[in-house]
Amino acid sequence: MTQPNQTVEDINSAVRKQLISLLTDSNAHQSFDGAVKGLPAELRGVKPDKLPYSIWQLVDHIRTVQWDILEFSRNADHQSPPWPDGFWAKEIAPPNEDAWQQALDQILKDRTDFIGLLNDPQNDLYAPFAHGDGQNLLREALLIGDHNAYHIGEIIIIRRLLGAWKK
Repeated sequence: MTQPNQTVEDINSAVRKQLISLLTDSNAHQSFDGAVKGLPAELRGVKPDKLPYSIWQLVDHIRTVQWDILEFSRNADHQSPPWPDGFWAKEIAPPNEDAWQQALDQILKDRTDFIGLLNDPQNDLYAPFAHGDGQNLLREALLIGDHNAYHIGEIIIIRRLLGAWKK
């Protein structure tokens, strides 16, 4: 409910803060940072029996999808990778420690860049992009939050199955 003296700018600011919290905090779900913290390197490429993905594949998928949404949101000329092959790593394990760290760093950087879009008052949260078919910044923020939460849950389930989750 709005307050009597609230302006549109006040409401937009409150929405932006809530979206940023969705992307960065542990509200109804664990944060990405918390889900991968302390994961032993030898478990990154383990794919438990009857599950389709390893933690590495999930992390790389989160990285790719978040990057794609960021680029779509800020670049009308962006071309998404082909679905589904362009969004999932074929390798079950990261090739090395550098690849793992680069994926984590890109997730953080792209999240920070997307938050920059949200924080820019020149960006209307509700106006459809000139490209696409009705998407807007609000929808894309919710999409990142929803998509990441889903796969973060999978990371935690795999960690539990592997005995590497103590929360």
